Amino acid sequence: MSAQSFDLIVIGAGPGGYVAAIRAAQLGLNVACIEKEPELGGTCLRVGCIPSKALLVSSERFEEARSHLATHGIEVEGVKLNLDKMLARKDKVVKALTGGIKMLFKKNKVTRFEGHASFVSATELKVTSSKGEEQLSAPKILIATGSVPANLPGIEWDGDRIGGSTEALAYPEVPEHLIVIGAGVIGLELGSVWRRLGAKVTVLEYMDTAMPGMDADLSAEAVKIFKKQGVEFRFGTKVTGARVEGEGCVVECEGSEPIRCDRVLVSVGRKPNTEGLGLEAIGVELDRRGVVQVDEHFETNIKGVFAIGDVAPGPMLAHKAEEEGIACVEHMVTGYGHINYNTIPSVVYTHPEIASVGQSEQALKESGVPYKLGQFPYIANGRARAIGATDGFVKVLAHAETDRVLGVHIIGSNAGDLIAEAAVSMEFGASSEDVARSCHAHPTLAEILKEAALAVDGRAIHF
Repeated sequence: MSAQSFDLIVIGAGPGGYVAAIRAAQLGLNVACIEKEPELGGTCLRVGCIPSKALLVSSERFEEARSHLATHGIEVEGVKLNLDKMLARKDKVVKALTGGIKMLFKKNKVTRFEGHASFVSATELKVTSSKGEEQLSAPKILIATGSVPANLPGIEWDGDRIGGSTEALAYPEVPEHLIVIGAGVIGLELGSVWRRLGAKVTVLEYMDTAMPGMDADLSAEAVKIFKKQGVEFRFGTKVTGARVEGEGCVVECEGSEPIRCDRVLVSVGRKPNTEGLGLEAIGVELDRRGVVQVDEHFETNIKGVFAIGDVAPGPMLAHKAEEEGIACVEHMVTGYGHINYNTIPSVVYTHPEIASVGQSEQALKESGVPYKLGQFPYIANGRARAIGATDGFVKVLAHAETDRVLGVHIIGSNAGDLIAEAAVSMEFGASSEDVARSCHAHPTLAEILKEAALAVDGRAIHF
């Protein structure tokens, strides 16, 4: 069987893979993209970022109608949940976006192959599907296969009562009691969805804090707010097992009584998705966690084989994968490609949202960097008062000597949008004075960032 030849083959059509394929095609390469799922978009679009955000906003609307509209003088009676319709809306959003990527591939002349890819050599791939096998070849191959949920010993997944985020996006009914194992981003987002829809939610976390690695002030404030909303946290809890028993589940924890519940969401992180790729056949180097090792231009130890996104080192973020995909293929073609990893933001889409960019206060202390801190609360902002979103604050960290912004951390309404200004400011090397002196429209939530920047120098106006 003769192999079809391309300039570049991308394995995986998630945020990193499909963006890389499109950009490479724009740069004039003949590109193929292999995806084993029928729909394009990867975990993020199909069963991750997009469907979870659709459910987050739907559940927020439900809770607002049920509990909060009265404060605005809007009296609503008989609010009912139509879960089937809510889930159908989520699926409709996903379908529209996956179809959009298909059209973008067609527009940019990216050839799509459906099936599972495995390496035959450093320049050849075998694509296996229900239709048989195909051989493809290219001098450059980009691995962008993303990640899969991790598990813990003793937890028996059944793909229904006990499962990961994919299952939690499609529960057929609201659980009476949902156990979330892991107080990370995914667990807190999906736990928030089902709590708003009526479930009792208990979060079990081995560490002594939620979202380990986040700025400690943000994490502490988030836990305080989530507890007020009704989420129960049990920190310092080691889960030793979980199993289906009858119509429910039993979760076993070291040193305490078993917990009975309706469903279990396992949210203990993710791991690189490299199974069955045949990386060992060509000698691609992995670390002990299975992460593909790459150089500054995303090339592995095997010439012509590259890796980006969740399979490569660094945070598992969709936008990080996108930026890496573009930088990788641009370097292939032009010799230039760059990412400033210190200005990649992260966002948690709970209510309120949580967002960060740059270094945390704890990281600055540990590295001995001298810094100044400015903080401003939402409650002192006119727009926040007007929309009834007074929980949270903005925290700006700047170098004590140069005043350059080193990190910005936000918990509050629209934090995921506000962090963009901070990321752009840091990308261009702004000082806190630069941010503070820039005029921000009034009344807006963006003024909170301005006031936090003013507070670095002890001159916030409104607090």
